[in-house]
Amino acid sequence: MVAHIFIDGEAGTTGLQIRERLATRSDLRLISLDESRRKDPSARAEALNSADVVILCLPDDAAREAVGLIRAPHVRVIDASTAHRVAPGWVYGFAELAPDQRRRIAEAARVTNPGCWPTGFLALVRPLTREGLLPADASVFVHGVSGYTGGGKAMIAEFEGPDSVSAPAFRFYAANLGHKHVPEMTAYSGLARPPVFSPAVGRFAQGMLVEVPLDLAALPGTPSLDQVHAVLADAYADARLVTVVPRSESAARGALAVEGLAGRNDMNLYVFGSETLGQARLVAALDNLGKGASGAAVQNLNLMLGLDEGEGL
Repeated sequence: MVAHIFIDGEAGTTGLQIRERLATRSDLRLISLDESRRKDPSARAEALNSADVVILCLPDDAAREAVGLIRAPHVRVIDASTAHRVAPGWVYGFAELAPDQRRRIAEAARVTNPGCWPTGFLALVRPLTREGLLPADASVFVHGVSGYTGGGKAMIAEFEGPDSVSAPAFRFYAANLGHKHVPEMTAYSGLARPPVFSPAVGRFAQGMLVEVPLDLAALPGTPSLDQVHAVLADAYADARLVTVVPRSESAARGALAVEGLAGRNDMNLYVFGSETLGQARLVAALDNLGKGASGAAVQNLNLMLGLDEGEGL
């Protein structure tokens, strides 16, 4: 049976990449509106209600509006915006979050795609809180750098437009700690307190590194680097799109390229650190538009349709 998919916001960065990943698939039929009809409420409502699955690639308010236009009970939704990340009735679309998360996504009518930063952060932290290596009341810090495509059209124009020569090579942002991804980082991490989040953006299009430094010597039981690695490796032993890099390979590296997974739909997790100092640097490498956005949406779509989660990825 062919499933009908409508990408509302298909002209945006995330929408274009989702469409690219779905365009050659014979098991799906894409519903598309002419450019002149994309902002026509009646045309959008018709498309939204004629699809089996709708993927929203819209600003938050527009995503909420789109959900309100859906009347047909059979229509299922994947929302790539921030609008429903912690909303009641929505299933969080990070398939590797918990052992039963794939089942929950597969059965859901409403799925909210995770943000790119939370994807890396939660992949590193959630297994540790679940197994008790990282206590719920711990003070946790997370930082890193992402490609500018994660900032949407305005930031893309800044780095690719006529005045892009003046764009900085690197800058941190959200200096007042009000980043919109923090609520989902807190809600799904198993932590009682929000992490201290210090994101940055660089002059490159795609790719990102998300780092969580840990003072292992200050944690209960003083876990070792090998213990931390073992928990992560066990959590993702059966994951198709998340790889925990062997400790020997991490130890042999002196650096990690931020664009190493650009253009891909998977994620690598690294455990760096010093046993002597009792300190760790946990790092997730991913593409902010791949596993951090479009690739995750396709993975969720596959699960919701009862297909192999890696189909087309």
